[in-house]
This record gives sequence, C-alpha cells and structure tokens, in this order.
Amino acid sequence: MKHTNYFDEFLANTVNLSKFNLETLEERVESIYKALKADPDLGPRIVKKIPQGSWAQKTIISPQNGKPFDADFLLEMREEADWAGDVKKYISTVYKVIHNHSIYGNMPHNKKCRCVYVEYANNAMHVDIVPFVVLADGTQNIVNRDDNCWERTNPGGFTTWMQEKDKITGRNLRKVIRLVKFLRDHKNSFTGTKSILITTLLGERVEEWKKLGDPGYYSDVPTALLHLMSDLDEWLQARPYKPSISDPSGSGVTFDHRWSQETYAYFRDRVHVHAAEIKEAYDETNEESSVAKWQALFGDKFQAPAASSSSSKFGAAGAAGAGAGEVSWSSGRSGRAG
Repeated sequence: MKHTNYFDEFLANTVNLSKFNLETLEERVESIYKALKADPDLGPRIVKKIPQGSWAQKTIISPQNGKPFDADFLLEMREEADWAGDVKKYISTVYKVIHNHSIYGNMPHNKKCRCVYVEYANNAMHVDIVPFVVLADGTQNIVNRDDNCWERTNPGGFTTWMQEKDKITGRNLRKVIRLVKFLRDHKNSFTGTKSILITTLLGERVEEWKKLGDPGYYSDVPTALLHLMSDLDEWLQARPYKPSISDPSGSGVTFDHRWSQETYAYFRDRVHVHAAEIKEAYDETNEESSVAKWQALFGDKFQAPAASSSSSKFGAAGAAGAGAGEVSWSSGRSGRAG
C-alpha cells in the first residue's frame, strides 16, 4: 500500500531539514561570505557566492545518527593571471582569511581538495567554501588542490537538468532523493557513495516516455520511489563493474573519482535489497503489514499524520506554499549537487 499521507508526514517532520536549520545555514553562509568580502586582499577578487550541492538542489536532509548537515557554496573569484601556474592559490588565499579571522580562526577549519571548510560546535554542521572561476575562454572551473589543476563545472547546467527531471516527476524526484539519502544514513547503506552520485543516478532514471504507457508512473511519492529505485536497480544489476558517470550538466567531466569499485559494488547490492523491500511494502495489501514493512525501512517515525496537526516543523505557511512534505525554500538558487 502507498500510505501517501505517511510519506508526507515523514518528509515534513523527519527527513526534510527544518526551517530553523535552513535559516541558520543561510545566516552562517552569509556571515562567512561577508567576512571573506571584508578582507582587503581577498575581497576585491570576489565576484559573488553561489549555493551548490544538496542545499542548492533542494535535496538536503535532516542529519541522522549524529552526522552534521552541511552547505556548499561556490565562491566566484576573478581570474588571476599571476596564479595561472599555481591554481591552488585560490584555495590557499581563502584559507588564509579563514585561518586568521577572529571568529573562524578559532573554529575547526581546514583545506580539502576542492574547498575550505568551517566546522561549527559539536560538528552539528559545517560549511564548504569552493573557489570557482570563469576563465577568459568562458569555461567554468573549480580548483583541484591535490593535482594543482582546474576542474570543469557547470552549476547552472546542473540546475536546469535537475529542474527538468523534477518537473517530469510532478516534483517528486527531489523528495525521492531525500528519502534515499535518509535511507542511506538511517540504515548506513551506500557507505562511500556521495550525494552527487545518488542525485545523478536517480535523476538519469527519469524519462518522459515512461508516462506514455503509465501516466501515473511518478504520480505520488511512494509510486515515484518504487519506480525510480526499481529502475535504478535494473540498471545497476546490468553493470557489475563501476560504470562511468558523466556530469549531466554538460561540463564534459565525470564523477568517476567519487567512488571505487568496492563502494560501487556495495551500493549496487544495497539498492537491490532496498528496491525489493520497497516493492514488498508497496504491494502489501494488508494495511498494518504494509505500514510495518515501510517502518522496517524508514524507522518508527514513519507514522500517520496526527489528526489535529495543522502544521509541520516548517510552519503552516511553508507547508501551504510548498505542498505536502515539501520544504519552503527561499528564492531560486543555482548550483551543482555535491
């Protein structure tokens, strides 16, 4: 059975990042951005900030099992001709400002391959700052500090692709991605599989033609979840070895470096198991048994909405504006899932 109202309640009150945490995230990103802009050396090099990753793609979820929630944002910087032979300077320059800052310098922070991160108290959340440069030839790039080279990207292209795929599913793709990411964290499944891979692989399974024979193929959250996971399972089972996953934005790069054959094989096996569990819960005709099977997947918080409940933790206005089980997001963002 579908239990669509259970899914709406579960998304709104367990899976989706709360309105409070979304606002906190936005405020902290804005504060970091202002600190970077205020630096006399770095500030003039900055063009703007662009939210990216799960935050930008509206697939961010509430943290599970003590894990932090995070935000990535692209820090668009001007091209520096003097740094052409040493592009890791874009990251080191940002790091220097964070490291010497009166507030952020006293918080856990460091450099990673493509970003500088700042970690908040008790590892409740962290922010990744990703230097981003549009070169004179028009290409869009982030920095690979380990290899001291550019990596092509296309944040606007990924956003357009994601919007088109989500529209085909009646706005259910993003909800399914959140549910699958929750399942990953709740069950400790797909260990080692980055969100960008989950987002891309599920998005690539969405096809307009599938609605020709079945107009209700993506008609609601549980139906979209069933079909997308079944389609993904079928695709993965035909590929025992790690396939190449291209960035659907058209940047020309792949996400192949984001996982290994080992992590791919584990992901493939777990999707196979979860796809069968989802089908069993969906096909179960006994209401009590069906709920129990959905709860075996998602936990005891998968419950029917309280009859007296008139609002979710996102607030009544947010729920009304975004639809059941949907987050009330602020103005449109562009970015690439991370």
